[in-house]
Amino acid sequence: MALIPSIFGGRRSNVFDPFSLDIWDPFEDFPSSTTLSDLPSAACETSAFANTRIDWKETPEAHIFNADLPGLKKEEVKVEVEEGRVLQISGERNKEQEEKNDKWHRVERSSGKFLRRFRLPESAKVDQIKASMENGVLTVTVPKEPEKKPDVKAIDISG
Repeated sequence: MALIPSIFGGRRSNVFDPFSLDIWDPFEDFPSSTTLSDLPSAACETSAFANTRIDWKETPEAHIFNADLPGLKKEEVKVEVEEGRVLQISGERNKEQEEKNDKWHRVERSSGKFLRRFRLPESAKVDQIKASMENGVLTVTVPKEPEKKPDVKAIDISG
């Protein structure tokens, strides 16, 4: 018996673990020919990987993009520039192969494709973009043109 009642019909296996919620099917009790369990597994995959989080920081010298891509190799990630100034970061994590005798208790790691696009500013030097991957973090560095300071001409004040 749970100490705190769940708004999801008591489906939590541990009320203190926010990640222990099983997939909730809101149409479970409705008469229908299709339920969540009847859908292909690809339709039920988690979407966290598809919504890969990327930080974009601007320094005086460059725009720096950092993406957390744990478990991916650099060969599984593509960094491209489209339409002149659109930075595109994409990749795919394949689902683990299921063996016939395997019994899965929980699948929380996400799989699937991801694609993110960023329109770079005019000052970006797109021909000098560099990318590196270390410990599951992709870093893309886009150098930028130095800011042109306006010419200021001092004018003598007569008086």
